[in-house]
Amino acid sequence: MGRHPPAPRQHRPAGRPPPRPGVQHQGPPGTLMPDDTEQRRLALEKKRERYVWYYLGYFLFGIHIVAFVMIYAVTHAK
Repeated sequence: MGRHPPAPRQHRPAGRPPPRPGVQHQGPPGTLMPDDTEQRRLALEKKRERYVWYYLGYFLFGIHIVAFVMIYAVTHAK
């Protein structure tokens, strides 16, 4: 029964939050200059997105080949 009341909640101070580590702030507020790790992450994301498009293209091409073979088989069946 001897429970203590919970600690009061801490609220954020008014104004803009402090800059995050790893992000360089240059120029007027609102513009961020990405650092080297961010550029590498964006390049990797772009590469992966390109691979997704390649896989989608190969998949659709393969589906069409299967469909043409099935159409040929149905139209030439006795």
